[in-house]
Amino acid sequence: MTAIQEGQTQEFINGLAEECLPYWDMVEVGDVLERELHLSPELVTLYADGVEDFNPWYEAWRMNSWRIPGESPFGGAIVPPLLVSHFVLSVQFDHTKPFAIGSIHTFHDSEIFAPIAVGATVRITTRATDKFEKRGRRYVRHNAEVVDVDNDTLYFSETRDILSL
Repeated sequence: MTAIQEGQTQEFINGLAEECLPYWDMVEVGDVLERELHLSPELVTLYADGVEDFNPWYEAWRMNSWRIPGESPFGGAIVPPLLVSHFVLSVQFDHTKPFAIGSIHTFHDSEIFAPIAVGATVRITTRATDKFEKRGRRYVRHNAEVVDVDNDTLYFSETRDILSL
């Protein structure tokens, strides 16, 4: 392993010794987390291949040509619409804190406002908006927004519920 990998592995192992709490106990209504994500042609290609979505609108990378502008009805190549939804989960949890296993994603409502150009950098922001019980089970609701870092264009929003055991 590289020195970086060794450090990350050791940090993870040390984190296992910390007290783990259920997700319900870790999150307070009003908590906000955010992260920026660069939507590179390589990331788009890896995602599209992984979900087997071979739409030519997403192609801004070609073997031996590397990055190309691509073509779509929106101009250049665009990001698959639900790629950013995949990354919401990586922002929704504070990965600096250990939490108990048992969180289940139970509700998902997405709204797409505009296509995202391949190569854009977006800010994903999640807000814990509610905690509630339903049929004896505890849920945490999050609202997420994806906006362009350069011009604040709102591309995508989403509401998610997480069941915390």
